[in-house]
Amino acid sequence: MYEIVRYEGGVYKNNIFKEWIEDIGGFIIQEHIMQLDVYMTLAVPQNELENLREEAKKYKGKIIETPLAGTEIAVVAPSLSRHHLPHTACDISEYLRRFGAKPNMIGLARGVGRDIAQLREKEKRLIEEHDLAVYVMGNFEDCIKNKTHLFDVDIPVVITGGPQTLDIPYPYVGDLGRRSHRLRHGEEIRALRKMVEVITELINERRRELSYDPPIVPPVVVKDEIEKQVDEVYSILSPMPIVTQLDGLRVKLDYDKYAEKISNVKVKNYKLSDIAEIKRSEMKNYILIKIKPKSEVEFEMREKNE
Repeated sequence: MYEIVRYEGGVYKNNIFKEWIEDIGGFIIQEHIMQLDVYMTLAVPQNELENLREEAKKYKGKIIETPLAGTEIAVVAPSLSRHHLPHTACDISEYLRRFGAKPNMIGLARGVGRDIAQLREKEKRLIEEHDLAVYVMGNFEDCIKNKTHLFDVDIPVVITGGPQTLDIPYPYVGDLGRRSHRLRHGEEIRALRKMVEVITELINERRRELSYDPPIVPPVVVKDEIEKQVDEVYSILSPMPIVTQLDGLRVKLDYDKYAEKISNVKVKNYKLSDIAEIKRSEMKNYILIKIKPKSEVEFEMREKNE
Protein backbone atom coordinates (compact mmCIF):
# COMPACT_ATOMS: atom_id res chain seq x y z
CA MET A 1 0.00 0.00 0.00
CA TYR A 2 1.00 3.59 -0.65
CA GLU A 3 0.88 6.55 1.71
CA ILE A 4 0.05 9.93 0.16
CA VAL A 5 1.72 12.97 1.78
CA ARG A 6 2.59 16.55 0.91
CA TYR A 7 6.17 17.83 0.64
CA GLU A 8 7.05 21.49 1.12
CA GLY A 9 10.59 22.63 0.41
CA GLY A 10 12.82 24.65 -1.86
CA VAL A 11 14.16 24.23 -5.37
CA TYR A 12 17.65 23.41 -4.01
CA LYS A 13 18.59 19.92 -5.34
CA ASN A 14 14.92 19.24 -6.00
CA ASN A 15 15.71 17.01 -9.00
CA ILE A 16 17.94 14.79 -6.83
CA PHE A 17 15.14 14.46 -4.29
CA LYS A 18 12.67 13.51 -7.03
CA GLU A 19 15.04 10.83 -8.31
CA TRP A 20 15.32 9.44 -4.77
CA ILE A 21 11.50 9.22 -4.57
CA GLU A 22 11.42 7.21 -7.79
CA ASP A 23 14.24 4.94 -6.54
CA ILE A 24 12.18 3.86 -3.50
CA GLY A 25 9.17 3.10 -5.72
CA GLY A 26 7.28 6.33 -5.06
CA PHE A 27 5.34 8.63 -7.39
CA ILE A 28 4.90 12.38 -7.75
CA ILE A 29 1.16 12.97 -8.07
CA GLN A 30 1.30 16.75 -8.35
CA GLU A 31 4.01 19.40 -8.30
CA HIS A 32 3.83 23.18 -8.01
CA ILE A 33 6.90 25.44 -8.17
CA MET A 34 6.30 28.98 -6.92
CA GLN A 35 9.45 31.09 -7.26
CA LEU A 36 11.88 29.36 -4.86
CA ASP A 37 9.30 27.10 -3.15
CA VAL A 38 8.25 23.60 -4.21
CA TYR A 39 5.00 21.90 -3.22
CA MET A 40 4.58 18.25 -4.16
CA THR A 41 1.96 15.61 -3.46
CA LEU A 42 3.76 12.27 -3.16
CA ALA A 43 2.73 8.63 -2.99
CA VAL A 44 5.35 6.43 -1.31
CA PRO A 45 5.34 2.87 0.09
CA GLN A 46 4.22 2.88 3.73
CA ASN A 47 7.45 1.28 4.92
CA GLU A 48 9.47 4.14 3.39
CA LEU A 49 7.62 6.97 5.13
CA GLU A 50 10.19 7.48 7.91
CA ASN A 51 13.04 7.38 5.38
CA LEU A 52 11.18 10.05 3.37
CA ARG A 53 11.02 12.34 6.41
CA GLU A 54 14.76 11.98 7.00
CA GLU A 55 15.58 12.55 3.32
CA ALA A 56 13.38 15.67 3.19
CA LYS A 57 15.36 17.21 6.07
CA LYS A 58 18.53 17.07 3.95
CA TYR A 59 16.94 19.52 1.50
CA LYS A 60 15.42 21.77 4.19
CA GLY A 61 11.96 20.45 3.40
CA LYS A 62 9.20 18.95 5.51
CA ILE A 63 6.59 16.21 5.09
CA ILE A 64 2.99 17.04 5.98
CA GLU A 65 0.46 14.28 6.51
CA THR A 66 -2.70 14.69 4.43
CA PRO A 67 -5.39 12.29 5.72
CA LEU A 68 -7.71 12.96 2.77
CA ALA A 69 -5.08 12.73 0.02
CA GLY A 70 -5.99 10.49 -2.89
CA THR A 71 -9.72 11.11 -2.47
CA GLU A 72 -12.26 13.00 -4.58
CA ILE A 73 -15.08 14.58 -2.58
CA ALA A 74 -18.34 16.09 -3.87
CA VAL A 75 -19.40 19.30 -2.10
CA VAL A 76 -23.14 19.42 -2.84
CA ALA A 77 -25.28 22.53 -2.42
CA PRO A 78 -29.08 22.60 -2.96
CA SER A 79 -28.55 25.15 -5.73
CA LEU A 80 -25.99 27.53 -7.21
CA SER A 81 -28.10 30.60 -6.41
CA ARG A 82 -27.00 33.20 -3.89
CA HIS A 83 -29.60 31.76 -1.50
CA HIS A 84 -27.31 28.75 -0.94
CA LEU A 85 -23.91 29.96 -2.13
CA PRO A 86 -21.17 31.01 -2.18
CA HIS A 87 -19.48 31.45 1.19
CA THR A 88 -20.13 28.28 3.20
CA ALA A 89 -19.68 25.82 0.33
CA CYS A 90 -16.61 27.65 -0.99
CA ASP A 91 -14.93 27.68 2.43
CA ILE A 92 -15.74 24.02 3.06
CA SER A 93 -14.31 23.11 -0.33
CA GLU A 94 -11.12 25.09 0.30
CA TYR A 95 -10.71 23.61 3.79
CA LEU A 96 -10.96 20.06 2.42
CA ARG A 97 -8.28 20.93 -0.14
CA ARG A 98 -5.86 21.78 2.69
CA PHE A 99 -6.07 18.17 3.89
CA GLY A 100 -5.28 16.71 0.49
CA ALA A 101 -8.75 16.05 -0.94
CA LYS A 102 -9.80 17.01 -4.47
CA PRO A 103 -13.23 18.67 -3.98
CA ASN A 104 -15.78 19.24 -6.75
CA MET A 105 -18.65 21.64 -6.13
CA ILE A 106 -22.06 20.46 -7.36
CA GLY A 107 -25.23 22.54 -7.39
CA LEU A 108 -28.50 20.62 -7.68
CA ALA A 109 -30.93 21.69 -10.40
CA ARG A 110 -34.03 21.14 -8.23
CA GLY A 111 -32.71 21.18 -4.68
CA VAL A 112 -34.59 24.35 -3.72
CA GLY A 113 -37.84 24.19 -1.72
CA ARG A 114 -38.61 22.18 1.38
CA ASP A 115 -41.50 20.25 -0.17
CA ILE A 116 -40.47 20.14 -3.84
CA ALA A 117 -36.72 19.45 -3.67
CA GLN A 118 -35.60 16.57 -5.89
CA LEU A 119 -32.40 14.74 -6.79
CA ARG A 120 -32.20 13.95 -10.48
CA GLU A 121 -30.91 10.54 -11.55
CA LYS A 122 -28.02 12.13 -13.48
CA GLU A 123 -27.01 14.16 -10.41
CA LYS A 124 -27.11 11.02 -8.27
CA ARG A 125 -24.82 9.19 -10.70
CA LEU A 126 -22.42 12.17 -10.73
CA ILE A 127 -22.26 12.32 -6.93
CA GLU A 128 -21.69 8.55 -6.72
CA GLU A 129 -18.59 8.88 -8.90
CA HIS A 130 -16.86 10.40 -5.86
CA ASP A 131 -15.46 8.78 -2.72
CA LEU A 132 -17.65 10.82 -0.37
CA ALA A 133 -20.21 13.63 -0.51
CA VAL A 134 -20.57 16.65 1.78
CA TYR A 135 -24.04 18.21 1.66
CA VAL A 136 -23.96 21.91 2.53
CA MET A 137 -27.39 22.73 3.95
CA GLY A 138 -28.94 25.83 5.54
CA ASN A 139 -29.97 27.06 8.97
CA PHE A 140 -33.47 25.62 9.42
CA GLU A 141 -33.82 22.24 11.12
CA ASP A 142 -37.23 21.51 9.59
CA CYS A 143 -35.93 22.25 6.08
CA ILE A 144 -32.98 19.85 6.43
CA LYS A 145 -35.19 17.07 7.83
CA ASN A 146 -37.58 17.40 4.89
CA LYS A 147 -34.72 17.09 2.39
CA THR A 148 -33.13 13.88 3.65
CA HIS A 149 -34.16 12.12 0.41
CA LEU A 150 -31.44 14.20 -1.31
CA PHE A 151 -28.83 12.30 0.72
CA ASP A 152 -29.86 8.87 -0.61
CA VAL A 153 -26.71 7.99 -2.56
CA ASP A 154 -24.52 4.88 -2.54
CA ILE A 155 -21.42 6.52 -1.07
CA PRO A 156 -20.66 7.85 2.44
CA VAL A 157 -22.18 11.28 3.12
CA VAL A 158 -21.66 14.02 5.71
CA ILE A 159 -24.33 16.68 6.27
CA THR A 160 -23.48 20.22 7.43
CA GLY A 161 -25.96 22.83 8.58
CA GLY A 162 -26.75 25.62 11.02
CA PRO A 163 -28.33 23.73 13.99
CA GLN A 164 -25.75 22.46 16.48
CA THR A 165 -27.38 19.03 16.67
CA LEU A 166 -29.83 17.30 14.37
CA ASP A 167 -31.63 13.96 14.63
CA ILE A 168 -31.11 12.48 11.16
CA PRO A 169 -29.72 9.06 10.14
CA TYR A 170 -26.56 10.55 8.64
CA PRO A 171 -23.30 11.94 10.10
CA TYR A 172 -24.03 15.61 10.87
CA VAL A 173 -21.81 18.62 11.70
CA GLY A 174 -23.47 21.78 13.02
CA ASP A 175 -22.52 25.48 13.11
CA LEU A 176 -21.92 25.48 9.34
CA GLY A 177 -25.18 26.94 8.12
CA ARG A 178 -25.78 29.81 5.73
CA ARG A 179 -23.52 32.83 6.33
CA SER A 180 -23.12 36.29 4.84
CA HIS A 181 -19.39 36.25 5.58
CA ARG A 182 -16.38 33.96 5.23
CA LEU A 183 -15.91 31.20 7.81
CA ARG A 184 -13.15 32.71 9.93
CA HIS A 185 -14.60 32.98 13.45
CA GLY A 186 -13.52 30.63 16.22
CA GLU A 187 -16.66 28.48 16.40
CA GLU A 188 -16.73 28.21 12.59
CA ILE A 189 -13.09 27.04 12.38
CA ARG A 190 -13.80 24.48 15.13
CA ALA A 191 -16.81 23.25 13.15
CA LEU A 192 -14.65 22.88 10.03
CA ARG A 193 -12.10 20.85 12.02
CA LYS A 194 -14.85 18.61 13.36
CA MET A 195 -16.15 18.13 9.81
CA VAL A 196 -12.69 17.00 8.64
CA GLU A 197 -12.47 14.58 11.59
CA VAL A 198 -15.83 13.01 10.66
CA ILE A 199 -14.86 12.78 6.98
CA THR A 200 -11.44 11.30 7.83
CA GLU A 201 -13.10 8.64 9.98
CA LEU A 202 -15.44 7.65 7.11
CA ILE A 203 -12.59 7.64 4.57
CA ASN A 204 -10.41 5.49 6.85
CA GLU A 205 -13.30 3.07 7.29
CA ARG A 206 -13.62 2.84 3.50
CA ARG A 207 -9.86 2.26 3.22
CA ARG A 208 -10.11 -0.57 5.74
CA GLU A 209 -12.89 -2.18 3.70
CA LEU A 210 -10.79 -1.94 0.54
CA SER A 211 -7.76 -3.43 2.32
CA TYR A 212 -9.59 -6.78 2.71
CA ASP A 213 -9.79 -7.08 -1.09
CA PRO A 214 -7.75 -4.19 -2.54
CA PRO A 215 -7.67 -3.04 -6.16
CA ILE A 216 -5.40 -5.32 -8.22
CA VAL A 217 -3.15 -2.29 -8.91
CA PRO A 218 -3.00 0.90 -6.78
CA PRO A 219 -4.57 3.95 -8.52
CA VAL A 220 -1.27 5.88 -8.33
CA VAL A 221 0.45 3.14 -10.36
CA VAL A 222 -2.26 3.33 -13.04
CA LYS A 223 -1.92 7.12 -13.07
CA ASP A 224 1.84 6.84 -13.62
CA GLU A 225 1.40 4.40 -16.52
CA ILE A 226 -1.25 6.58 -18.21
CA GLU A 227 1.07 9.59 -18.02
CA LYS A 228 3.88 7.56 -19.60
CA GLN A 229 1.81 6.05 -22.41
CA VAL A 230 -0.83 8.70 -23.25
CA ASP A 231 0.89 11.89 -24.41
CA GLU A 232 -2.39 13.80 -24.69
CA VAL A 233 -2.52 14.02 -20.89
CA TYR A 234 0.13 16.78 -21.03
CA SER A 235 -2.09 18.96 -23.23
CA ILE A 236 -4.78 19.17 -20.53
CA LEU A 237 -4.86 22.64 -18.98
CA SER A 238 -6.47 21.53 -15.72
CA PRO A 239 -4.19 21.66 -12.62
CA MET A 240 -4.91 17.95 -12.05
CA PRO A 241 -5.31 16.18 -15.42
CA ILE A 242 -5.70 12.83 -13.62
CA VAL A 243 -7.47 12.68 -10.26
CA THR A 244 -6.87 9.64 -8.06
CA GLN A 245 -9.64 8.11 -5.99
CA LEU A 246 -9.64 5.33 -3.40
CA ASP A 247 -10.48 2.70 -6.01
CA GLY A 248 -9.98 4.44 -9.34
CA LEU A 249 -9.19 7.57 -11.29
CA ARG A 250 -10.80 10.35 -13.30
CA VAL A 251 -8.92 11.18 -16.52
CA LYS A 252 -9.85 14.59 -17.92
CA LEU A 253 -9.82 13.53 -21.57
CA ASP A 254 -12.83 13.24 -23.85
CA TYR A 255 -14.33 9.76 -23.55
CA ASP A 256 -15.33 9.45 -27.21
CA LYS A 257 -11.84 10.29 -28.47
CA TYR A 258 -9.55 8.62 -25.95
CA ALA A 259 -11.44 5.78 -24.22
CA GLU A 260 -9.95 3.14 -26.50
CA LYS A 261 -6.42 4.47 -26.07
CA ILE A 262 -6.84 4.50 -22.29
CA SER A 263 -8.22 0.95 -22.41
CA ASN A 264 -5.06 -0.30 -24.15
CA VAL A 265 -2.65 1.12 -21.55
CA LYS A 266 -0.34 -1.59 -20.22
CA VAL A 267 -0.18 -1.82 -16.42
CA LYS A 268 2.34 -4.40 -15.23
CA ASN A 269 1.29 -7.62 -17.02
CA TYR A 270 -2.26 -6.46 -17.70
CA LYS A 271 -4.16 -4.39 -20.19
CA LEU A 272 -6.10 -1.70 -18.33
CA SER A 273 -9.46 -2.80 -19.77
CA ASP A 274 -8.86 -6.27 -18.21
CA ILE A 275 -8.42 -4.98 -14.67
CA ALA A 276 -10.73 -1.95 -14.60
CA GLU A 277 -14.13 -0.69 -15.69
CA ILE A 278 -13.66 2.26 -18.05
CA LYS A 279 -16.82 4.33 -18.15
CA ARG A 280 -18.13 7.65 -19.41
CA SER A 281 -18.20 10.16 -16.57
CA GLU A 282 -21.20 12.38 -15.96
CA MET A 283 -18.73 15.24 -15.53
CA LYS A 284 -17.86 16.89 -18.86
CA ASN A 285 -17.65 13.55 -20.71
CA TYR A 286 -14.43 12.67 -18.89
CA ILE A 287 -13.13 9.11 -18.53
CA LEU A 288 -13.89 7.37 -15.23
CA ILE A 289 -11.78 4.34 -14.29
CA LYS A 290 -12.81 1.97 -11.49
CA ILE A 291 -10.13 -0.64 -10.74
CA LYS A 292 -11.41 -4.14 -10.05
CA PRO A 293 -10.59 -5.95 -6.77
CA LYS A 294 -7.78 -8.47 -6.81
CA SER A 295 -10.11 -11.44 -6.24
CA GLU A 296 -12.36 -10.48 -9.15
CA VAL A 297 -9.45 -10.17 -11.60
CA GLU A 298 -7.96 -13.50 -10.48
CA PHE A 299 -11.35 -15.20 -10.87
CA GLU A 300 -11.79 -13.77 -14.39
CA MET A 301 -8.28 -14.89 -15.35
CA ARG A 302 -8.95 -18.43 -14.15
CA GLU A 303 -12.20 -18.59 -16.10
CA LYS A 304 -10.48 -17.31 -19.23
CA ASN A 305 -7.70 -19.91 -18.97
CA GLU A 306 -10.23 -22.71 -18.53
